[in-house]
Amino acid sequence: MTDRQEAFGPLSLLAASLLPVVGATAIGAARLGLICLGVLLLAALVVVRRWRATLRLLALGGLAAVSLLVSTWLYGGRDIDSAVGAATRILYIVVPAAALTPYIDPSRLGDHLGQRLRLPARVVVAATVALERLESLGGRWRQIGRARRSRGVGADGSLANRFRVTASMTLSLLVATLRMSGSMSLAMDARGFATAQRRTWAQPAPWQWRDTGILLAGLALAVLPWWLRGQL
Repeated sequence: MTDRQEAFGPLSLLAASLLPVVGATAIGAARLGLICLGVLLLAALVVVRRWRATLRLLALGGLAAVSLLVSTWLYGGRDIDSAVGAATRILYIVVPAAALTPYIDPSRLGDHLGQRLRLPARVVVAATVALERLESLGGRWRQIGRARRSRGVGADGSLANRFRVTASMTLSLLVATLRMSGSMSLAMDARGFATAQRRTWAQPAPWQWRDTGILLAGLALAVLPWWLRGQL
């Protein structure tokens, strides 16, 4: 298994990243949360191969967890057990999403949504295009930043100048995105997306035994906190 993105279907990855939300609602104390989080991290070590993308997402989730821990401790009677429980509850939601969503390809997800779930084709195509364009926004932002630095108007110097340059770059990104959206709409209309009743899809959408396995793993993570809650 050399490519986890091809080994698992996008629907099974999406379901496995969302199912632990059900289990997170059962976490209310530090001991339960730490045990569940430990099991979750062990499972993530088996699955994760793209550590850079996963760690970047985990950093954002970790910041939210730390903020919740501090606020719960300060305003919740300084009860460390409840504060840690609240933080681990957030991490129990964030870790599966950070571990699995980097492997979900928007185009393959669209194929599976249209063929396996039979969702409306126009909605699926529009959502797929939006997700693919969302991935390109980071590259477009860096491109705008490099162009401005080459003209000597980069985001350097005082805080006021950084804010002004960032606001200007945001406006430029918004204008570029609107232009790109208009071009995409014209291209889709020219190809009959507005009036077609039946559509073909780019790739087949098989459901493999690996998909069943990772879906069952997601179900197990959803049940685990509730089961441990009755045992502890």
